[in-house]
Amino acid sequence: MSQSFSLVLPTQSVLQVPYPSTRRQAHVTARRLQQNKRRQAAVNAANAAARAPVEEAQLASQANGTGSLGLSELTAVGPLDGRYGSKVAALRQTFSEYGLIKFRVLVECRWLQQLSAIPEVTEVPAFSLEATAALDLLASSFDVQDALAVKKVESITNHDVKAIEYIIKERISHNPELAEILEFTHFACTSEDINNLAHGLMLKEAVHQHLLPVMDKIITALQGLAEQYAAVPMLSRTHGQTASPTTMGKELANVAYRLARQRHQLKDVPIYGKMAGAVGNYNAHISAYPDVQWDTIADQFVSGLGLQLNPYVTQIEPHDYIAELFGVVMRFNTILLDFDRDVWSYISLGYFKQKTIAGEVGSSTMPHKVNPIDFENSEGNLGMANAVMQHLSNKLPISRWQRDLTDSTVLRNLGVGVGYSLLAYSSTLRGISKLQLNEERLAADLDASWEVLAEPIQTVMRRYGVEEPYEKLKAFTRGNRVTARSMQEFVEGLDGIPDDAKQSLKQLTPATYIGSATEQARQIVAQCKAIE
Repeated sequence: MSQSFSLVLPTQSVLQVPYPSTRRQAHVTARRLQQNKRRQAAVNAANAAARAPVEEAQLASQANGTGSLGLSELTAVGPLDGRYGSKVAALRQTFSEYGLIKFRVLVECRWLQQLSAIPEVTEVPAFSLEATAALDLLASSFDVQDALAVKKVESITNHDVKAIEYIIKERISHNPELAEILEFTHFACTSEDINNLAHGLMLKEAVHQHLLPVMDKIITALQGLAEQYAAVPMLSRTHGQTASPTTMGKELANVAYRLARQRHQLKDVPIYGKMAGAVGNYNAHISAYPDVQWDTIADQFVSGLGLQLNPYVTQIEPHDYIAELFGVVMRFNTILLDFDRDVWSYISLGYFKQKTIAGEVGSSTMPHKVNPIDFENSEGNLGMANAVMQHLSNKLPISRWQRDLTDSTVLRNLGVGVGYSLLAYSSTLRGISKLQLNEERLAADLDASWEVLAEPIQTVMRRYGVEEPYEKLKAFTRGNRVTARSMQEFVEGLDGIPDDAKQSLKQLTPATYIGSATEQARQIVAQCKAIE
């Protein structure tokens, strides 16, 4: 059956869809294709001429302040498209309305190609190389202007996926071979078959092209600092009070290891898709071709897109994997937020200095200030990211009966949490690049905290059976100023401890009482690399 699909949108838009019914009318089809091309060109020219004075009036009203503002980084409602637009611009290819339409077109084209590979679907013969290439080109070259054409049709259909179907039919109708099978576009599909796969492709691209590479940069940066400062002693603080010393490198290595675990889990989160029709039972598929193993076909198709088939669904893929994926990202973000706050505090203590940048202002009134703004910005944006992703994780797995539409509007925010995450990651990386360890300040803090040696001394006293070791050290240190001299005198006055043990304790300082911290720092970095 020969078919032609011509989409004509005059000022009073009308969809004209002639369908010749026999092969003998193929020459009629070709003639109509040429007529439709000429008609469409004329309509396009007329529409452009009609739009010109309107657009000029809009520009004039904007210039006069009487009309609505055009979209720019200054006028965008949200900061991801406004103030921070340049920092997350790469995500527009993936998560914008254009990105969603582009992936939908890809899925529709691939489904046509899949149908042509099913022997039982005789009405869609195996495509020639030329027809296959035409569909490949339509999917790969689909640009913003093409997406605008879809939006124009959507203004008539009030249905976004149906508009894509019409545009695809119009585009492929110019290929004689594809013109024969126009009505197999979107065959047996519900809109969610197309949408869920598009969303899966968007998330896959976001994870592998955007999230994982920047996560790796953060982990690598922390590994480098952990190795560099593996042996630099630092006073610990538990409950905000002085505690047994560690090394700066070991504390940074801990963070790198925690982040590396989440990064590894993110890489392995399966991204699912479905292609099972209106309620997940292949009802329409089986009614048309009962002898086709549609579950096998669906598996082949979804796998061919680089996703995993979810075989048990309703109208929608239930989105559980999205909650799992965002759960991992949120854990990564929470760990990074913890790091941001710790470094902020270390800067406050003077453990880190920050490299100054010429021309940068820390305070509008206090010229001396170099504020830890990068870690503060990161902390704030991580909170925004997690708030959005938490809502998506809570909402998306819930849908009334076989499907309601509440997921649709929420899914349009998939890129928001990712955008805020990437914004935070870049701030953290920028902050890390400015850090300069102040070893003198760390050493001074340790030398002012001899009371931390109460722990090893009372532990050695326990070994040798000295009565009430904890209580004696508590009375000696708690609320009292402890110095190197007073601590040495305390050790010297201990009874019941061998002389060699006493000498070891007397040689101990806060800076040397670091246990295995140096070795752990290096081991942890090695473990991080093994995880990756």
